[in-house]
Amino acid sequence: MDIIQKYFPGLSSKQQDQFSRLQDLYEDLNRKINVISRKDIDNLYERHVLHSLAIARILSFNPGAKVLDAGTGGGFPGIPLAVLFPETRFHLVDSVGKKIRGIQQIADKLGLKHVTTQQIRMEDIGDTFDFIVSRAVATIPQMLEWTRGKIKSGGQHALPNGLLYLKGGDFSNELQTVNLKYSIWQIQDFFEEEFFQTKKLIHLW
Repeated sequence: MDIIQKYFPGLSSKQQDQFSRLQDLYEDLNRKINVISRKDIDNLYERHVLHSLAIARILSFNPGAKVLDAGTGGGFPGIPLAVLFPETRFHLVDSVGKKIRGIQQIADKLGLKHVTTQQIRMEDIGDTFDFIVSRAVATIPQMLEWTRGKIKSGGQHALPNGLLYLKGGDFSNELQTVNLKYSIWQIQDFFEEEFFQTKKLIHLW
């Protein structure tokens, strides 16, 4: 929890409480279904929570905005972002039902009433959103194909509506086939921990 307060010192007491409860909640969930590897559960706040919050270093979601967490898996980046932005609507989706049920339980226990979950394939979602967030669940071209037509045109944020994608390694070849504008941030510019040296955040619109 200290690592979250290190980079986000202005949290309310409610947010501090919600973040502090994540370790126990995820350890309990992990005993039932394996959503986080055993080595990573001990580094939950650095490798999952803080990593998710890298998105908040480049953008603050407006109250009432709609954000889709596509392929949420263990609830990342959606759950940490939902704690940080309590007035933004988050919809977390995954094709694996047991993961979605587990994430809904965590959202309920944290009192995140602005979070909804759904077991569905991304390409079958019928709604549109201001932003789509995700953590490296597919190649960039595949993710764009799955989420085609699901981003509202225009926008009321500091960045244009689009996809915010957390991804590591070299993906320059993936971007060669993408017919969209994009910006890339090095997450090591936000967080000094060694884990983030190869991690990047891409905004495509």
